[in-house]
Amino acid sequence: MKKILSVLTFICILFSVWYTFYSSMPQQISGLDTPEQEFSTLRALEHVKKISEKPHYLGSSAHEESKNYILEELKKLGLSAEVQEGFSIGDKGTMSKPQNIVAKIKGTKSGKALLLLSHYDSSQHSSYGASDAASGVATILESVRAYLSQNKTPTNDIIICITDGEELGLNGADLFVSEHQWAKDVGLVLNFEARGSGGNSFMLMETNGKNGKLIEEFIKADPEFPVTNSLAYSIYKLLPNDTDLTVFRKHGDIEGYNFAFIDDHFDYHTENDIWQNLDLNTLQHQGSYLMPLLTYFSDADITNLKSEQDFLYFNIPIFKIIKYPFQWIYPLLGIAIFLFIGLIIYGKARYRINFSEVGSGFLAFIISTGLAGVLGFGLWKLVLIIYPEYHDILHGFPYNGYYYIAGAVLLSVATFFKVYSIFNNVEELPSILVAPLFFWILICGAAAVYLKGASYFIIPVLLCLLCQFILINQKRPFPFLMLILCLPSIFMMAPFIATFPVALGLKITFASSVLTVLLCTLLLPIFGFYTKKSMIGTVAFIIAVVSIGASHYKSSFTEERQKPNSLVYILNEDKNKAYWASYDHTLDSWTKNYIDRLKNIAKDWNQNTIESKYSNAFNYVNEAPLKDIKSSRIETSFDSINGNMRILDLCIRPQRDINRMDLFIRKSFKFESLSANGVSTKDITGKDGFVKNSFTERTGNRLLTYHVRNNESLELRMEFHKDSLPEIVLYESSYDLLESDLFSIPKRSETMIPKPFILNDAITIKKTLTLEYVEKTIDSASLQTNQSSNLSEDNEQTN
Repeated sequence: MKKILSVLTFICILFSVWYTFYSSMPQQISGLDTPEQEFSTLRALEHVKKISEKPHYLGSSAHEESKNYILEELKKLGLSAEVQEGFSIGDKGTMSKPQNIVAKIKGTKSGKALLLLSHYDSSQHSSYGASDAASGVATILESVRAYLSQNKTPTNDIIICITDGEELGLNGADLFVSEHQWAKDVGLVLNFEARGSGGNSFMLMETNGKNGKLIEEFIKADPEFPVTNSLAYSIYKLLPNDTDLTVFRKHGDIEGYNFAFIDDHFDYHTENDIWQNLDLNTLQHQGSYLMPLLTYFSDADITNLKSEQDFLYFNIPIFKIIKYPFQWIYPLLGIAIFLFIGLIIYGKARYRINFSEVGSGFLAFIISTGLAGVLGFGLWKLVLIIYPEYHDILHGFPYNGYYYIAGAVLLSVATFFKVYSIFNNVEELPSILVAPLFFWILICGAAAVYLKGASYFIIPVLLCLLCQFILINQKRPFPFLMLILCLPSIFMMAPFIATFPVALGLKITFASSVLTVLLCTLLLPIFGFYTKKSMIGTVAFIIAVVSIGASHYKSSFTEERQKPNSLVYILNEDKNKAYWASYDHTLDSWTKNYIDRLKNIAKDWNQNTIESKYSNAFNYVNEAPLKDIKSSRIETSFDSINGNMRILDLCIRPQRDINRMDLFIRKSFKFESLSANGVSTKDITGKDGFVKNSFTERTGNRLLTYHVRNNESLELRMEFHKDSLPEIVLYESSYDLLESDLFSIPKRSETMIPKPFILNDAITIKKTLTLEYVEKTIDSASLQTNQSSNLSEDNEQTN
């Protein structure tokens, strides 16, 4: 009977792990025959297909097509849409001229408006942008259509804002918040985003204050599949990942909710971000959020969502979302400490806790968690040694990444059961459980001080303390009672074990390994009674080896799982030399046509000049033949000295079709003021109270990145000390290396794609501008361009 109960509880644990993921998102896809008043995934998919037919980054020809399609669809809904256009500079000094699409559904009252937000531009230079974020635009279009089909008139105005330039620096959102007359009316934002092509859609809040009212209102709206927790947002706030909603919060003090999915992270910003790779369950999940939220917040009071208190919150199956105030953190921690100490005393008095056995428990805990962490860390390091080409997948998550996660988790399970099989006497279980409880209380104490959003993990600790009390009083407690008390631990921790390496890259796999053991220790009130722990460990180890072995068969690059690579042609006008450059770690048959590893001069090259998401450097640089390529013309229209200040108006006028300009000047050079195309960056107050402006208080040598549309010139107005001599290094780039008549670059094979996040397939011209003062106003004089001799850092970018 005992064996049967053990088998049943083990099956129930496996089922609960599966159900944690299965129940977190819709499993049914709504088709084209869905009633008009309801959201249809397949109808939304048609929008995704149209918007993402081609890469449609700002400045591309397809960008205009995607914009016009969205305008036409809004018109079909009976809405009068308009385009907001203007130059914008993001907080990090990236400028473009976005074209936002805005429309409004008029409400019956003049209170605050609900704003539906997503962006339609794809990432430069090769992404089709199906998930990021045509899926968000499609979710809004289909949900608004379904809402209007109900013939409802909302109480609040509903503003639809489909931004542009999000991928460049949140420029469209900045333009709307800064200049659009409707921005002051917005009371709440619902933003739809993506960082992969599938999986759960997470809800992450953005607020300058406390989250109390936001989480309460979200619960009242009652979405069917809420996936959210306060720890995820606490981690999100620590990462350098901003969305359009961040601009509304920072510059407009407007609250909102992000909805974003991150699975299949390897598709993010790549040529594989196509509609065929978009998970339809994920698209359905996005719709399952927006429909009830749109219905609720279109009529709710959103005039003031500021709150006086913060909530800890998390979702679990059946109960959806559980919340409680931050004020409970220390009392619950105190209760846990009190119960922990009390149970040790009580267990000792009952002769159920023996201190020598407690020592064995500490040894088992330390060995199992430490070994699991080492195995998880070592696994990824070993993978990179065996497959160095994975360095070229900048996401840090290869196509077979889920096999590695499964392998690491199963190795951790094997480690746990093998180590704890040594302590197989159920009489010792109350003593063995002391160590996990001790370390879990330490973790919750650290969370209470440093990461309050994680403090809700005290709940499974309290439930485990209850299990400890039962174990002290009953040598053979009913297994299913223990299972019920342990289920919240599974529901709360299993998603993090799977999600951490996807979100942060497989370099963080060791965290999932340690979390796996930590979860298993909370399940000791069940696992401790298993008599075949060693066998379970052996089976887990075998399955882990099979999973890791299967990853090998998925390791090669194919037409569906392509290798990212890069190639850039750089003409250095200062030296009258040209170079081939590549960011790749591992050269392939395509890049070897231009890069000779034995002739690499990357060490002598300025490796960090062009802005990239992950601060990547050129790994290979070879000399290349000179080509006759026209560089931008540099003109001044005003150059004057006023007191100790020099005021200079400079125009950089492209002489060929280009996509971006990157300007650098040494970090130590000080501007009194600077504007680009009539726009200045805003002063941003950091967490330390320091006011930073990306022009006048630079953290590195990068001055400005300007993403060009329609070949518009860049006009700079600079004010600086008259005795200063600015030397600006200009890189102007076009994404036409493979199409240019000056080159004969073959197409990539079907097993290759352009590497994302970096400058790629580009023709770049570099030149240095020495701006010497002329004692009169210059109407249109060209400035000399020459090699800078004293800019020793060569404008190395610090991201």
